[in-house]
Amino acid sequence: MLRCAWAHWDRTVRSWGFSTFDDLLKRGASQGDRCLLRVDLNVPMDGSRVLDATRFERVAPTIKELRAAGFRIGLLSHFGRPKGEARADMSLEPVAKALAGHLGHPVAFLGDCAGETGAQAFSKLSAGDVGVFENTRFHKGESDNDSAFAQALAGNGDVYVNDAFSASHRAHASIVGLAGLLPCYMGRAMMGELESLERYLGGSLSRPAIALVGGAKLTGKLSLLKALVERFDVLILGGGMANLFLAARGIGVGSSLYEPERIGDAKALELSAQERGCKLLLPRDVIVARECVAHTPTRSVDLSEDAVGDDEKILDVGEESLRVMAGHFETASTFVWNGPLGVFEVPPFDQGGEVAARHVAMLTRLGSMVSVAGGGETAMLLEQAGAMEDFSYVSAGGGAFLCWLEGKGLAGVDAARAACAIN
Repeated sequence: MLRCAWAHWDRTVRSWGFSTFDDLLKRGASQGDRCLLRVDLNVPMDGSRVLDATRFERVAPTIKELRAAGFRIGLLSHFGRPKGEARADMSLEPVAKALAGHLGHPVAFLGDCAGETGAQAFSKLSAGDVGVFENTRFHKGESDNDSAFAQALAGNGDVYVNDAFSASHRAHASIVGLAGLLPCYMGRAMMGELESLERYLGGSLSRPAIALVGGAKLTGKLSLLKALVERFDVLILGGGMANLFLAARGIGVGSSLYEPERIGDAKALELSAQERGCKLLLPRDVIVARECVAHTPTRSVDLSEDAVGDDEKILDVGEESLRVMAGHFETASTFVWNGPLGVFEVPPFDQGGEVAARHVAMLTRLGSMVSVAGGGETAMLLEQAGAMEDFSYVSAGGGAFLCWLEGKGLAGVDAARAACAIN
C-alpha cells in the first residue's frame, strides 16, 4: 500500500486558483445531486483480478466523503487505448466489480458514458450510491476534447470533481471539457498529489539533490532530462536510456536496446549537464546475457576493461555501479526516481533496482533524505523490493508526474483554474 501522505495533513489548502473538495463539501448535496467524478481506473488486470489496486486506494477517500454527503456518484475513467472503438477487452465492467470488492459496498456498472442507457442507469441510483460509466475512450470525442461529447458527459451531472491526477496532463473531454461545463472541484487524491509534490519538490531543493531516471527510451523524456540537469546536482541514468548515453560515449553496447538515432541528443544533453555543473552518472559495470529470460546465464562486464559481446544485451547494472550510486545516496538530501535500472520483471535482472530501492528507503527511514518516486514501473519496482512504505512520497502518476517535474502545466489543473476564474 502506498503512503498517502495527505491523509494526515491539515485539509485547509492554500489558494490554488481553483475550487477544492472542501469547497464542494461546504456547498453540500441538494436532493441527491449527481457528481461526475473523474478518476483513473486504468489498473493492471489479470482476467477479473486487479494486480495493483493503488489507484483504487487513492480514490477511495473521495468516494467515501461524497457518499456521506449524499451525492449520487458516477465515475468516469479511461481503460487502455481503444482509440474510439468499443472493445470488450477494454470494458470497465470487470473493473467496476473489482472496485466494489475493494470499497466494500455495491458499485453499479452504468454503461455508455454519453448515451441514454448510461444516463437512465445513473438516474436510478439513490443518494450515496456509486456507479461506473463505460470507458470514456470508447468515444473518439474523448481524446479530441470534442465539445459535443463533453456536453453529452455533462448532461449526466450537476457537479464535476477531478480526482485523476495521473490523467490530468491530457487535454481530454472528461478532464478539460467538463471543467468548463459544470461546477468544478478537485478531489482528495488530486489535492494530495499536488500538495505532496509541492511540499517535497517545490521551490528550492534541499541539496545535494539527486535524480535517477531509467526506462527504455530517451524519446518522451528528453525535455524531462533537460529540466533535471538545471535543478539537480547529480543525474543517474539506467535502463535502455543509459545504453544510449554509453553508446554516445563510444562504448559498445552489443545488441542492447537503445535508440541510435538519438545519439546526438544524448551528446548535447551531456554537454549541457557539464555546463550547468550537474554530474551525469552512467553504469560502470553491467550485467549482460544473450537473451532476456528468467534465470538465463549472465556475466558481469566492467565497461572500462571489457566489451559487451555483439550477441549480448545489457539487462541490469553491476555491483560497482551500485557501489558508486550508494555513495551518492549517502550524501543526498533530496532524491527523485522515475524508471527502472534494469529489466526488473525478469530475475536475476531485478537485483540492481531492488538494491538501490532498499538503500534509498533505509536512508529515508533514518531521516537522511527526502525521496520521491513516480511512474507505474517505478512503483512496481519499489513494491517488489519492499521499499514502498519508506519513501517520502510515491506519486500515482506517470506522465503527469513527469510533466510536473518538467515544470509544465497540467491540462486538468489549468482547466479548473480557468473555470474558477469565469465563475
